[in-house]
Amino acid sequence: MQTVINEQLWYQVAENISAPHMFTTRRGGVSAGYLGSMNIGTRRGDDRENVLKNYDILGKTLGFDPKKSVHTKQTHTDIVRVANESLWGAGLYTPELSDCDGLITNTPETALVIFTADCTPLLFHDPVTGAVGAAHAGWRGTLSDIGGKTVRAMEKAFGCCPENIRAAIGPNIGACCFETDRDVPDAFFARYGVDIGAYITPKDHKFHVDLKKINEYLLRRAGVQCVDVSDHCTACNPDLYWSHRKVGGQRGSQGAIILCKEKEK
Repeated sequence: MQTVINEQLWYQVAENISAPHMFTTRRGGVSAGYLGSMNIGTRRGDDRENVLKNYDILGKTLGFDPKKSVHTKQTHTDIVRVANESLWGAGLYTPELSDCDGLITNTPETALVIFTADCTPLLFHDPVTGAVGAAHAGWRGTLSDIGGKTVRAMEKAFGCCPENIRAAIGPNIGACCFETDRDVPDAFFARYGVDIGAYITPKDHKFHVDLKKINEYLLRRAGVQCVDVSDHCTACNPDLYWSHRKVGGQRGSQGAIILCKEKEK
C-alpha cells in the first residue's frame, strides 16, 4: 500500500488495483474543529457545505463526480447491494439507501463510498469485467464474511471470476489496539473453527484480534488471489485517522472510494 501526499491531501492507494481509488485520511479538507479536516461522513454533525467541498476536493483528485457517488447506510450488516445510475447521489444529494454495508457496480462513472473510523475498509476491482466493489467490515461484518459475500455478489451479478478480482484492505484498528473480551474470539471460533486462532492473541484475560488478517484469510478462502493490505492502524495514528475507540463520538469519518471505469481492453 502506498501513501500519497497531494498538496495537503493525504491518502493511501493499493498498487494492485488499477481502478481509480483511495483510502482517505483526515488530512486535506475544509472541515473544522474536531472534524478537521477531511471529514467525509454525512452524519457526523459537520456543516453540509464543508462536506460537499471535501467531496469536490476528492473528486478532482480521483476523477469522479460526487453527484455520481453512492454511499452506504452502514449498520454492521452483511448486505451487499448493486449500485447503478439510478442510485447516483444516494446519501449525499438524495436520500440514503436502506441498510447495507457493501456496494458493487459495473456502471461506468459510478463512485462507491464507504466510511470508517476503526472498522476495516475493503475495496475490490475486477480488471476483466471492469466491476468494482466496496465494503465496510467492522468485527461483526468480518465475522459474517462481508468481504467474501462481496466477491460472491460480484460473481453472481457481473460474472466475475474470484481469481481475477483484486482486493485491498485499508487502514483500520490494528491487532495492537483492538482488545476485546472473550465474546468476540468465541464468536469467530464458533463460526470458523480453530484455524482462526492464528489471528487472535490472548493477553492478560483479554484478546487482541487482527481484523486485517482475518479479512485477508476470508478473501483468499473466497478465491481472491491478490490482496494488498495497509499496515496503518487508525488508533495508533490519531493525527492521520479518526479512531472511534480513542475518542468515541467526537470524530469525523475517513473511508474508501473506488470509481468504476470502462473495462480494460
